[in-house]
Parts: sequence; C-alpha cells; structure tokens
Amino acid sequence: MPAPRIPMRTITEVLRLKYDAGLSHEKIARACGLSKGVVSKYVSLAQVAGIRWPLPDGTDEAALEARLFPAKSPPVRFSAPDYFQVHQALKRKGVTLQLLWAEYVEVHGDKAYRYSRFCDHYRAWRNRQRRSMRQVHRAGEKLFIDYCGPTVPIINQATGEERRAQVFVAVLGASSYTYAEATWSQALPDWIASHQRAFQFLGGVPELLVPDNLKSAVTRACRYESQLNTTYAEMARHYQVAVLPARPYKPKDKAKAEAAVLLVERWILARLRHHTFFTLASLNQAIRELLEDLNRRPFQGREESRRDLFQAIDRPVMRLLPETPYEYAEWRKARPGIDYHLDLDKRFYSVPHSLVGQVLEVRLTHAMVEVFHKGHRVAAHPRHAPGRFSTLAEHMPKRHQAHRDWSPSRFLDWAKDIGVATLEMTQRQLQDRPPPEHGYRACLGLLQLSRRYGKDRLEQACAHALAIPATRYASIASILKQGLDQQPMLTLPEALDDLPPHTNVRGAEYYH
Repeated sequence: MPAPRIPMRTITEVLRLKYDAGLSHEKIARACGLSKGVVSKYVSLAQVAGIRWPLPDGTDEAALEARLFPAKSPPVRFSAPDYFQVHQALKRKGVTLQLLWAEYVEVHGDKAYRYSRFCDHYRAWRNRQRRSMRQVHRAGEKLFIDYCGPTVPIINQATGEERRAQVFVAVLGASSYTYAEATWSQALPDWIASHQRAFQFLGGVPELLVPDNLKSAVTRACRYESQLNTTYAEMARHYQVAVLPARPYKPKDKAKAEAAVLLVERWILARLRHHTFFTLASLNQAIRELLEDLNRRPFQGREESRRDLFQAIDRPVMRLLPETPYEYAEWRKARPGIDYHLDLDKRFYSVPHSLVGQVLEVRLTHAMVEVFHKGHRVAAHPRHAPGRFSTLAEHMPKRHQAHRDWSPSRFLDWAKDIGVATLEMTQRQLQDRPPPEHGYRACLGLLQLSRRYGKDRLEQACAHALAIPATRYASIASILKQGLDQQPMLTLPEALDDLPPHTNVRGAEYYH
C-alpha cells in the first residue's frame, strides 16, 4: 500500500528551504519533521516536473499538485463489447452468452474479458436499462397488445356530434416494432379486425399474443388459467398462434405494452392534439404517417431504429400469414324451441328435432349459420336466405317429413275450389307459422274436415269462424262438430255510433 502523501503546504516549504534558503536535505528534514529520504523524493519530483524557485505568480497549491502528480490514465488492456448488440443478439433463438463471448474473444484476443467478467459487465449494463428493456424477448416470439388511455375526438360534419375513437397498439417484444390504429370501439369485431390489420402490417405472425384482460379477449380473468373469448381463440387457431393474457395485477407481464402505449401517446397522439378529424379514415392516415416516423427514429444513443431491428431479428423468424384471412365469426349459445328451430336475430333456423331443449353453440359469420352440439356440427344454413325460416327436411320428425312434398300453392289451389271463406282461412294458416310446416299441418287438417263433413259444410264453417273471428283449426273443427255451421251466421254486436256525453270524452274539435 503506498505511503500517504504529505500536505502540499509542507512540500512548498521543502522547496523554499531547498532553493531559497540553500539548506541541506538533512537540515530540511529536521526543520519539517520529515525523513531525509522523503525530502529527496519531493525535490527530485520537482526537478523532473521542471519546477524552479520562486514559483510562478498565481501558482497555488492545486496547480503545484497537478504538476508534481499528473493524473495517470490507466493502460487500456481490455476491449469492452457493445452490450446493446449483445442484448439484441440474445433475442435470437439458440444464441447464448457463452456463444457471444466466444465470438468476442475471436475478435479481440488478449484484450477480451474472461467469460465471468464478460457476463458481470453485461448484467450490470442490463440492470441500468428501463424495465421493458431489461426483459429478454426472443425474436418473433411475443406481440404485446393494449389500448391507449386517451381517446381521439371525431366530429360529424353534418350534425357536429363528437364521437371518441379508441387507439389500438401492438408491439413486438424483441425489436419494439410498433403498430397503432384507431377504431370506434374495443368491442369484439373491432378487436379482431385490428389484430388482422396488425398481422398484415408485420407481414407475418408471432408465436404468442399477450393481450390485457379486456372482455373482447378474456371472458374470465384468472392468474393461473384465463378463459379466452371463443371468437378470439378461434382467430388464434386460424393464425396458429397461442394467446397468453397478462396476469391480473402483474404490470411486469405487459411492461413492453405499457411502454409502447406511452410512446404512441407522446409521439403520435400528442402531436395530433391540435388537429380536427371528421372521419376515422383521416385519423388513421395521420397515425400511419407518424407511426412510420416513430419506427424509423433511432433509439436514444444508438444508430439502430425499431424498423432496423425488426428487419434484422423479428421479420426473418416470424411465421407466414395463412393463405386466406380469418373470417369473423360470432359465437353464441342458444336453445331450440319445441318447433326444433333456433331464434337468431328474428330469423329461425332448424336443427335435428332430437336436440330440442339442448343448449347448442352457434357460430355466425356474414354468410353462414353453423350449429354445434358437443363440438360436432349438426346444422348449417345460409344466414340471409329468403324468408324468415330456414328448415332442412332431415331435421324434421318423420310425421313432418311425410308432408314435405306439399307446398303453399298446392293448398291454396285446393281451397280455391271449395270457396272464398275456405281460401281465406287457408291463407291465414300459412301466414307467420314457425316453421311453415306447422301451417301445412293445419291445412291438412282442413282437408281432412272437408272429407269428413263435405266441402259445403267446411265453407260455411270457415265463414262462421271468420265472422267471429276464430281462425284456428280447432275452432273450425268445433263449429262443425256442434253443427253451428248449419245455424244462422254468428255476428258481433254493432258498435254504437253515438256515445253519451261525458266530461272526459273530447270531441274532434279538441285536436284542431
């Protein structure tokens, strides 16, 4: 351990006694309380530094110390690696610190750190970075997804009404390559469509999607096993990606997403705060232009940008997009009624009659309605077929299938031959029947009545029923059974034209 340095005031006194008083080193040592060797040391240092007595004007103790003891720069023995490049290289599959250190040694030879020192320096550098930077994300592995907190107003030019648009953000874990767009809502259709446009923007799909626990993604949030929305899970299967929602109350799980959201809010939304938008398309056009600038801007203190890293490490390992895009499908649960039809958006679709009372899963796309029972598809219908009812013959009970060769025109032609009242009654049986086959059954009942009681009596019974009115098959059968068709026509009492005066009855003149 080197001996402590004596005060500069004492060194100055040594030089004065040496050059001004002309004393020997022995006398100087006794006068200053030093050893003779110490006096010789500092006199020699002064000679080497070219210091003469008297000292130049303005030379204080600090200046004298700087000349006697100049700072020595340590010899450069080791070549420090670029730890940013080490961090980025670790994101590639199969790359380890051991491999990177071996490559570093090949380049720098004797000036390279040993492996343990190399690792220590890298970990120290990593711990100094931001939280989202400290995590090691593998190339092409994770896409973090979230929405910005602030919304953007869009003005309806016709009415002046303001509507707020949501801002969807997706960011790759390895390169921080970012995508953003505006949608009207965070509801399921917009959520799925934003994913599809994000995949198109990236030109591929990652291995994992890491969304927050919003309802469009997760129907039941759980720290250990979340339950995904059925449509979202189906979309993930189509693109062959896995979904790993962030755990509730675990912000570190989505640190990358939070950093990207903050970046979009500061570098895109903040710049658009003075702009007025009248359409969602114009807002997205402005976002696209600023997004391009954001991804091309170099990282702080680096030459590389998000786009550079994306092209170098993420893009080469991302999976290809499927040949056909995902077709949005909404999943529901429904129970068929006793007529073995499902009521979906005021339209009726048949299922096998044996499934009446069962809870079925229904998949609705723009063009099709598919029905599943325990994962097996049991029915499929065009979603927008003509008419309110879509009924397949194989779904009917056998007694209904026996009537499938009948048609409304056939019944109407038969009724027309009997009479006007029978024709009108038949038309009423065919109207608004869920399904139409139930109307066929009523018409077949009328046909049976004509065979039993004769056409004339059926015509009279239908006329009586229409006058009451009572248009059900049971009513007509009752009229025939009791012989009411052979009695005078039943009529309802005529309404009175003149009402008695009353203080609560207002005349027509009140409304003029």
